[in-house]
Amino acid sequence: MNILIFIIILAVLILVHEFGHFIVAKKSGIRVDEFGIGFPPKLYGKKYGETEYTINAIPFGGFVKIFGEDPEEVAKNGVESKKSFSHKPKLIQVAVLSAGVFFNLLFAWALITSGFLIGLPSSASDQLSAGAVSNASLTVVEVMKDSPAKLAGIQTGDKILSLSYQNQTLSKVTTEVFQKFVDEHGAQEISVLLKRGSEEKNVTVIPKKGIVDGKSAIGIGMDMVGVMKLPLHRAIYEGGKLTIIYTGETFKGLYDLLISAFRGKADMSSVSGPVGIVKIVGDASQLGVTYLISLTALISINLAVINILPIPALDGGRIFFTLIEAIKRSPIKAQTANLAHSIGFVVLLGLILVITFHDVWTLFVK
Repeated sequence: MNILIFIIILAVLILVHEFGHFIVAKKSGIRVDEFGIGFPPKLYGKKYGETEYTINAIPFGGFVKIFGEDPEEVAKNGVESKKSFSHKPKLIQVAVLSAGVFFNLLFAWALITSGFLIGLPSSASDQLSAGAVSNASLTVVEVMKDSPAKLAGIQTGDKILSLSYQNQTLSKVTTEVFQKFVDEHGAQEISVLLKRGSEEKNVTVIPKKGIVDGKSAIGIGMDMVGVMKLPLHRAIYEGGKLTIIYTGETFKGLYDLLISAFRGKADMSSVSGPVGIVKIVGDASQLGVTYLISLTALISINLAVINILPIPALDGGRIFFTLIEAIKRSPIKAQTANLAHSIGFVVLLGLILVITFHDVWTLFVK
């Protein structure tokens, strides 16, 4: 089921991305030869105007075939050159190439906005001026590696309902109450009643000293998390603001990862490939639809950020080549561009395989 949800999310995000390229190309007077749902082999196709709309066998998103993206193709079809991507002004070319990224960000904005309309999980300590967090409960937001909590099976997203030691039980637990109770019962086995999705689960854990500031702790990060529901106008505004914040944080995280990798200190545990994302999607779907909406928005933002990087085979690489052509006032040789994009594709594929291997190793071996 998790794999199916992941495929649907991935397909929708790629279709949104490709629709951005498609609609901007169409509006710019560029001929679009094909808009495909899924990848070949083709199962069904129907032509409307200049564009063939196809349904294909491999259900991982879709693609757009824009006339003139390959300069060699233009040479063979000179009669239609005025409708060619390559013959349009550089500003229009950049607009078409960046449209997929823009639509992914726009889609993330729409998802976060809809989340606020439904009721988005939010921290009670970070309330917005237009709305308050309701039904807040102590929630696990981080579990430290090799900590007592990790060994006990506590997971991110678990809600802490109560704490118990022998005949002593505390309910309606806050962050301060939890920390005090755990510190007072260091090296003693305490019971923690959790709510995970719709199920309640009781775990036992022994606090350990030295994890946090010399006090006894079980190795979790906590926050009072509830639901924030906003009216439409405020949801749109806050959704846009959060999209900008998340995009900036994604760029920063990617920059820090690249710098760490350059120094040989990259932490692979912070990177997830397809296998890792399937698990994350599964966890989010168990927590509820709003968590899944939030996760899909974050994946859409990540897809946009990665695609805008100036790497051959990505939109950012094509934009970079277009800017070079604008500066030198002459096209880059088709063979050179195609070779660069091919090398970029192979490198990206290799990176995906490495990350996927790491995901599998983490899930099934470690």
